Amino acid sequence: MEELLRKTGTPAPSMIGIDEISIRKGHTYRIVVSDLERKRPIWFGGADRSTESMDTFYEWLGPQKSRKIRLAVMDMWKPFSISLKKEGHAPHAGILFDKFHVMKHLGEALDKVRKSEYYRLSGKDRAFIKGQKYTLLSNAENLTSEGRASLKKLLVANKRLNTAYLLKESFDRLWTYRSETWMRKFFEHWKESLKWQRLEPFEKFAAMIERNWDGLAEYCRLQAKPSLGFVEGLNNKIRVIQRRAYGIRDEKYFRLKILTSMLRC
Repeated sequence: MEELLRKTGTPAPSMIGIDEISIRKGHTYRIVVSDLERKRPIWFGGADRSTESMDTFYEWLGPQKSRKIRLAVMDMWKPFSISLKKEGHAPHAGILFDKFHVMKHLGEALDKVRKSEYYRLSGKDRAFIKGQKYTLLSNAENLTSEGRASLKKLLVANKRLNTAYLLKESFDRLWTYRSETWMRKFFEHWKESLKWQRLEPFEKFAAMIERNWDGLAEYCRLQAKPSLGFVEGLNNKIRVIQRRAYGIRDEKYFRLKILTSMLRC
């Protein structure tokens, strides 16, 4: 694996994906950086997910190659964007917030509504909600016929959850727009739908999107669209590597497995 990486050489990516992975319990993180054009991981490291750890990636890549980066896809974790914008790294690169992390935040808002409804209700009304977390959070097309029937029953029984679920499903349309103006109009309309609904977790989510709007609108400004699912797909692949090894203890070996997982021998 080391020889394969040596032959491949140090890349000069123009579009990168940044994500953190948990390597063991207790909030022990490492950062994974991917080349989104060549669709492969290129760097694994850091001591945690801090700005200082992210800085080590740009030090490894070097200032000349770092300047060639024109886009970084990441979640809304501030230390990643702070490091990117430092002088000598890639201060002129655009930042695009990863769709899957944004939708994860929205899923968490929906689950908070589910929990609040569970504790608010009692008896038969509560029974409809119990054990339905993953039914609500899954895409409808991924549910079994039994799951779809449970979801339908739940949404008919609880108006607030029905409203929250429809809001969550409709938000996915945000990434279908090619014009920032229309993208913004859709978001304003979606935000307007929250009025009088008493869905505080959704209001907090909308405020978070408002604060980070530039990182979503960047998608409309791009001529060459990156694969928004690649970063999350790689994360899933890494989790499979971890499961197959029942928790790799040799971190150097684990790093090599990740970096060579999408290289041809």
